[in-house]
Amino acid sequence: MNGIQAVVIGASAGGVTALSTVLGALPANFSIPVLCVLHLPDDRHSQLAEVLQRRVRRPVRQACDKEPITAGQIYVAGPGYHLSVEADFSLSLSQEEPVHFSRPAIDFLFTSAADAYGRALLGVLLTGANEDGAQGLAYIKNSGGRTVVQDPRDAQVALMPEAALALHQPDLILSLSGIGQLLATLESSEC
Repeated sequence: MNGIQAVVIGASAGGVTALSTVLGALPANFSIPVLCVLHLPDDRHSQLAEVLQRRVRRPVRQACDKEPITAGQIYVAGPGYHLSVEADFSLSLSQEEPVHFSRPAIDFLFTSAADAYGRALLGVLLTGANEDGAQGLAYIKNSGGRTVVQDPRDAQVALMPEAALALHQPDLILSLSGIGQLLATLESSEC
């Protein structure tokens, strides 16, 4: 999977543990930006970035509007805003209608990132209790990017991975540890 310039990851129920496992496998010199959407209640401050940074010992920050995407950074969507990628590889936050009852929505990030990165994007869908992310992952695949779905048997909640598998055949179906190992071996063509 050479040539990957960005990774997008979506998760819902069980997602903090899943993200911690996957991101915790990244080596210290990992230079590919990772953008994550985890379904969050939009009525309170999120400490997801702080929690993940403590667990994975890598730079993790909540995404800011108009912020340029930088190498090696892990971004997480904040509560109440959709996170998307602009054509100039900057981040955008919006309050458009929820998708699958979620804002931030995984599909929103996945489709915008596919439009920006095309073949250079890797999309990963993890555990979750609704169908958000399934259409976005199929869109990544149809845009030439690569896709990975957590094995539903390995997921804390299998509905989200199962929804993705019902829509398209991903490049890989892996356990959390397998996804972490895969990401750890990615090399950016920009290096």
